[in-house]
Amino acid sequence: MNLDPNALIIWLIIGAIAGWLAGQIMKGGGFGLIGDIIVGIVGAFIAGELFPFLGLRLGGGWIGEIIAAAIGACILLFLVRLVRRAA
Repeated sequence: MNLDPNALIIWLIIGAIAGWLAGQIMKGGGFGLIGDIIVGIVGAFIAGELFPFLGLRLGGGWIGEIIAAAIGACILLFLVRLVRRAA
């Protein structure tokens, strides 16, 4: 697989924005730039798998991708906090 450098940069930017938004929405604050990017990318993966299963589509473009990734990141943060409380 050959990943275009521009696509990688866009992927990182969307991940950073989505991770930061999820941190603000979930009242947990940010996780730093690297942490926000990781949370946003994992959230985008979660949303990419979950939304088609549920029949949801937010539309195309950057805004739709950021919103979907942020929702996925919020789900991730919610699950992490549940596991952290149980432990």
